[in-house]
Formats: sequence, C-alpha cells, structure tokens
Amino acid sequence: MSEGTEQAGTAAVGTAAAAADAAGTAAAGAVAAGSGMHADSSALRWLWLSAGVIVVDQVTKAVIVATFREYERIEVLPIFEITRLHNTGAAFSMLHDAGGWQHYFFVVLALAVSVGIGVWLSRLRFHAHRWLASALALIGGGAIGNVIDRLVHGHVVDFLHFHWYERWYFPAFNVADTAITIGAALLILDSVLESRRAARAPGAT
Repeated sequence: MSEGTEQAGTAAVGTAAAAADAAGTAAAGAVAAGSGMHADSSALRWLWLSAGVIVVDQVTKAVIVATFREYERIEVLPIFEITRLHNTGAAFSMLHDAGGWQHYFFVVLALAVSVGIGVWLSRLRFHAHRWLASALALIGGGAIGNVIDRLVHGHVVDFLHFHWYERWYFPAFNVADTAITIGAALLILDSVLESRRAARAPGAT
C-alpha cells in the first residue's frame, strides 16, 4: 500500500471516529428522551436510527477511502460497481460543478435541517407517529453523515454506482444518500396514510 493510501486510511479512521462520537451524542439524546416517559414517549427515541445511519455511512466511506484511489472501481455486477468519487454537490451529484459556493450552502442547509428535524421529533410520539418519525430520523442521519464529509474532506465520498451496460449511468451515491431517499419515500407514505385516516374519520365528508 502506498504512503498516500496509508495517509488516506489514517484520515478515514479519524473520520469514522468523529462519526462514532456524533452517533453517540445522538444515541445519548435518544436515551435521555426515552427515560422516565410513558409507553408512547417522545419520538426523539428514533434518534437511535439516525445514529445507526451515521455510523454505517461513515464506516463504509472510511473503508472506501482507505482501499480505493479516486476513480478506481471494481465491477460487482454488469450493472453495478464499487468506486470512489468525490462529490462537492448535493445528493446524487447535483450542483457538483457549481463553483464552490455550494459547499458552504449545503453545510448550513444540512445543519439547519438537522436542527429542524430534532425540534419536529420532540413534538411527535414514538409509536403514534412511527412512520413520520422514522422518516425524519433517516433524513437527519443522512444529512449529518454527508455534512461530516464536507467539514472533514471538503467533499462527499460516493461509492455506489449503477449503470446500464456502459450506456446509461446513474449518479454515484452513498449510505447517507440512501437513507435520505428512503426517508423521503416514508414521508410520502405517511402523508398517504394520514390522508386515508382523515377520510375515514367520523364527520369526514
């Protein structure tokens, strides 16, 4: 292994350690929110899910940084490969070539969204709002996972890359992007279920 790869591996380990600290803080918040409350306690207990997303996201990125050089790739399936790409834009490489301002914009945006999600979760119930709360926890964990990359590296590490036999390429992504996408899908599902519950409620027209 080259000296540069070893240095990248050391940096990756440091990043993973920082992620573990962030996840531990989120988990501690979840424990505090859940202690001493009744059965349907604060939805802040879903911060365990956020912590899990952060840990898995940062550990997988640390492995990629320690193992791959940028643009290096390994084909897993004819339509899927593991690679290492540096993304300065948003999820799925949006605005990656915007010129630099997007780095600060996305850091501030992700932090604001995370704070907003924390406040929103504090007003929900753990069981009564499980779909909405789990969606918010996934989005919050994904946002923090990517913002750690931006603060540490100045870019986000993407490594999951799908394509259709070298003809059509889907933008590379990572675990944090996946969590955000699943969370958004759960938000839509919760909205649909809530509409159906409202339609069945007594007095609904």
